[in-house]
Amino acid sequence: MRHLVTLDDVSSEEIHTIFALSKDIKTKFAQGIREPLLPGRVMALLFEKPSLRTRVSFQAGMGHLGGSSMMLGDDVGFGKRERIDDFTKVLCEFVDVIVMRCKQHETVEQVAQHATCSVINGLTDVSHPCQALADLFTLSERVDSLADAKLAWVGDANNVARSLAVACGKLGVHFSIASPAGYEFAPTFLDSLREQCPDMQLTVTADPHEAVSGATAVYTDVWASMGQEKEKAKRAKDFANYQVNEQLMASAPADAYFMHCLPAHRGEEVTDGVMDSPGSIVVQQAGNRMHAQKGILAWLLGAQGS
Repeated sequence: MRHLVTLDDVSSEEIHTIFALSKDIKTKFAQGIREPLLPGRVMALLFEKPSLRTRVSFQAGMGHLGGSSMMLGDDVGFGKRERIDDFTKVLCEFVDVIVMRCKQHETVEQVAQHATCSVINGLTDVSHPCQALADLFTLSERVDSLADAKLAWVGDANNVARSLAVACGKLGVHFSIASPAGYEFAPTFLDSLREQCPDMQLTVTADPHEAVSGATAVYTDVWASMGQEKEKAKRAKDFANYQVNEQLMASAPADAYFMHCLPAHRGEEVTDGVMDSPGSIVVQQAGNRMHAQKGILAWLLGAQGS
């Protein structure tokens, strides 16, 4: 049984397979073709956090593929009425795939451990594999070769940054990251990254201007994510010099793209001028969440297009 809990679960070749499926599905979708690759398949969504892009993209995507989905709320008693292993084993009797958006990464790991159907991580505090795959799929549509691309991250080395770093390492993308002191990648993560991707081009710095130099795309995220609201004032001070603004973008090539996983806090981590610039591809990124996740679903559930 295959799961997508982190990008450690997939090889470079499997990511390319997912991208090929996503490209085919997206191309046909643009032509008005919604190929029913997953007729009768049922997806359950277990979300402990609010969601726009993850929830809607997965539900719409499964509908386009001929399957159905259900959003499971507090009424099912997840994590409350019975042990997670009992809950998971019963749920897997009814559905073909479970998508989870959880506060703690361990929750998704526990469900995957006991599941007899595929489990997809839709976001945890540790990892956001679907976002990273959609982002690299988006970048692949804009460049001749990902192997010649450089993705620069400016800000907190958070769950999205970790997933992007692994995705870049597996796809040959130069990944650079600039974070203030106290918000960098943990040494254990860097050790794991270098072990998985020994040939990876990786730049770790405290200087955002150094990070974006030569970048194909500049990426940022909110300074305080869900669950970090009490840290907002401190983070605003710590990240004050890490705003992606016109001055920082001037240190990148003139044709560099701007990326953001959204929602954005305009005027904080990014200015309106950058968000609304011709090089901003944030809407394409968001749209590709659906297409990339269709590819993930088709790959995990073993569907083949015509």
